[in-house]
Amino acid sequence: MGQPYPPLRFTKSRRLVAGIRRRLTAAAGTLALAGGLVALGPQASAAGLTQVSGFGSNPGNLSMYAYVPDALPAGAPLVVALHGCTQSASDYYAHSGWPTFADRYGFALVLPQTSSANNANSCFNWFEPGDGARGQGEALSIRQMVDKAVAQYGSDTRRVYITGLSAGAGMTANMLAAYPDVFAGGSIDSGLPAFCANSVSTAYTCMSSPPDKSPAQWGALVRSAAPAGTASWPRVAIWQGTADTTVRPANATELRDQWTDVWGIGQTPSRTRSLSGGATLSEYDDASGRPAVQVYSLSGMAHGLPVDPGSGPEQCGSTGTYYLDTICSSYHTARFWGLDGAGQEPGPGSLPAPTGLAVASATDTTASLSWDAVAGAVSYDVHRGGAKVGSTSSTTYTDTGLAPGTAYGYTVAAVDASGAAGPVSEAVTATTTGYTPTCHTASNYDHTVAGRAYQSGGLTYATGSGQAMGLWNTFTTHTLEQTAPGHYVVADSGCPA
Repeated sequence: MGQPYPPLRFTKSRRLVAGIRRRLTAAAGTLALAGGLVALGPQASAAGLTQVSGFGSNPGNLSMYAYVPDALPAGAPLVVALHGCTQSASDYYAHSGWPTFADRYGFALVLPQTSSANNANSCFNWFEPGDGARGQGEALSIRQMVDKAVAQYGSDTRRVYITGLSAGAGMTANMLAAYPDVFAGGSIDSGLPAFCANSVSTAYTCMSSPPDKSPAQWGALVRSAAPAGTASWPRVAIWQGTADTTVRPANATELRDQWTDVWGIGQTPSRTRSLSGGATLSEYDDASGRPAVQVYSLSGMAHGLPVDPGSGPEQCGSTGTYYLDTICSSYHTARFWGLDGAGQEPGPGSLPAPTGLAVASATDTTASLSWDAVAGAVSYDVHRGGAKVGSTSSTTYTDTGLAPGTAYGYTVAAVDASGAAGPVSEAVTATTTGYTPTCHTASNYDHTVAGRAYQSGGLTYATGSGQAMGLWNTFTTHTLEQTAPGHYVVADSGCPA
């Protein structure tokens, strides 16, 4: 979805689609060039986002893009993020906030991309049986991207996650059902139950008035899509705006029923609490007391992905079409999956997790931590973004070589006399001080190529602030001031830096 018009797909003649697409592209190009509106070059991707080729047979005709933080160690998690209709991988990369947490917590990010050759509105075809089922079409292409990322980046196959918006969320639900052996968790943002539709007409029904199936009926759709004998299921977050008229809020209820039934737990929440941005979180625990399903209800939010622009530790993303300023969904989803280190399974050590972890101080390049002593501990392992960065015999540690003005997540584990580390502590976020503003004067096209801005619908917006910069072309020029990592403001009247 991602828009109020149909998720149309031309399924019977790709040659017809290609011919129509060529004629439309030629006509649009003639009009745009005559008016001096478009850049004389290929569509730009955000800086750091690269296209990956050769990831398999690709039966779904998708493109693979990836963002990998510098010096990412082997064994890091992997997150797959699916855009909505009329969007692209670079658009989702620029707005969603996921790159911020890839840097902070240390994981690789894969962004599949579809096109109008597959679907007239560039939607993932979540409603087509030949694209949403295991081993077929787009679903298999996404699965092949996971295999490619694991091989190329050394990702931990036990910590692979998937998220998506709207049509991307519909495909996310299908992927979680079809590949529970691949994905440890998922997040369905303004989406629909797995295998709710099997045609364009039933897709409309699901979007506007989903079938009122029983939890057992919804759960059966997941179990029938998964490999026979599946006993372990992904943990699922569900995000839904109460004012969404494209994907009606009833879908969140049906999604909750589906995934709580799969987990074998009831539909009464274990707890409910209020969050910022008008969000209410309801959690449904498994037998061990850990949340297996989360439902985030956003009061008054329309159709889109919740973001919260800013430089705070719980903020992320930038506003735009279907990116709505409420709460940073990517932050809360990452924590739900344990990407901050707090959700890691206990280690083999006999000692409990340290308590009282706190940030004692921070400079431009260092972060100092302290915590309470654990009886019997001979040392402590310190983790940044889920990866071990040091060990100490004291209850303090200073991490060095950090980037200015950047947030980092930390956990600590106690090590016993046998050298075995126990479970990690609750996570804390340390933000280094200082940042030297820089100024950049360039065309809107060059700003997007460098990642200082992004384009959406032929218009340009400053990365971070989301300020409008006019048409996306090589003729319009602006000065941008970078005031923080990944945050730019228009400074045409004078740049202090």
